[in-house]
Amino acid sequence: MKIFIDTAKIDEIETAFSWGIVDGVTTNPSLIKIAVEELKNKGEKIDIESYIKRILEFTGPYPVSLEVIGTDYESMYKEAKILYEKFNKIANNVVIKIPVNPSCEEKDDFDGLKTIYKLSKEGIPVNVTLIMKVEQAILAAKAGARYVSPFAGRIDDYLRNKIGWRDFKKDAYFPENGIKLNQEIVNDEGIVSGVDLVKKIVDVFNKYNFKTEIIAASIRNSRQVKEIALTGCHIATIPFYVIKEMIVHYKTAEGMRKFISDVVPEYKEIFK
Repeated sequence: MKIFIDTAKIDEIETAFSWGIVDGVTTNPSLIKIAVEELKNKGEKIDIESYIKRILEFTGPYPVSLEVIGTDYESMYKEAKILYEKFNKIANNVVIKIPVNPSCEEKDDFDGLKTIYKLSKEGIPVNVTLIMKVEQAILAAKAGARYVSPFAGRIDDYLRNKIGWRDFKKDAYFPENGIKLNQEIVNDEGIVSGVDLVKKIVDVFNKYNFKTEIIAASIRNSRQVKEIALTGCHIATIPFYVIKEMIVHYKTAEGMRKFISDVVPEYKEIFK
């Protein structure tokens, strides 16, 4: 499974890449704005465009997802072209994020798919975001998406909210097999957890040999990463704090303390 880092902070990107475990970056306008404002507050003269260029230069040739802000076909297509033509020449690693359904209302809206299809036909790689059901992933793949991004953590949040369970931390674990209420598993159209959503998309894509890669997004903790990996998902895009959580275990630290205390003086002499 590939690991993308889900951040726009250049220090987090550089640090994670120095560990040799990162295969790409996902961002969004809000994350970029926060990162730029932090640098400005430290006295650095920087704007969003130059900051994006800095990320691309550092990460090339690994893919970096940049997101449009429009909500209709004309604006999304125009913005995607601007992003790709302005930034892809830097390191040839730009991927355009398009929402699967940009409508903000409860109605059918296929402008996202139309944009995905048009861009993909032109050879522009698309990462389809805000996938919340298997059916959306199927449509995005059929439209030519390079990647689809099911939002595992947000599905878990939605299922918690369905039963009025609102007192939880963002990084709290949600069981892969769901939670029971009155002897029935709480579900969203048959989906019992964010991991379950990813697993079912993996199963469908494998069954029909879809070439589209699946990026498990909205990852909240390291245990969820393990469960995502077991689904056979191609990629997980992971926040910096979760990557740091993945390396830690109490018994590892305990073992190191014992190892250090047991090293004999004669062995130490080898390294002098």
